[in-house]
Amino acid sequence: MAIQDFSQSLPMMLYQALDEILPKFRCIFNDYGLTEQQWRILRVLWEHKKIALGKLSEVTLIPSPSLVGIVDRLEKAELISRNRSKKDRRIIYISATQKGRDLEAEVMPRVLDTYNQIREPFSQDEWNQLIGSLKKISVTDK
Repeated sequence: MAIQDFSQSLPMMLYQALDEILPKFRCIFNDYGLTEQQWRILRVLWEHKKIALGKLSEVTLIPSPSLVGIVDRLEKAELISRNRSKKDRRIIYISATQKGRDLEAEVMPRVLDTYNQIREPFSQDEWNQLIGSLKKISVTDK
């Protein structure tokens, strides 16, 4: 089987999609002084009361060495807090502070509006198929 035209290759199509989508979200994050990585961390914390640092790295796709610095900055901004497990002192839990949780109410309506704009050209079936296809690509044997 011949390799597809470069512009139609899967990596290039994914990069093009990201180049179209991410700036819309980055604009929102910038308005709140957040980086994309900080946003990912807060987004996870808004769904979980607390999460272990190692699991946070896995879920956000941010390598542990990078994650520590990002967590430091979010903690300095008083958006998150760190607490050691009382059962296993090696485990550090991260949670959103009240200030971090309050930010959710400000940011999420704008994020949801952006999601709706992105989804608008798709039928529900098309969207489900897209999400399903991306999941098939991203699932690996770990």
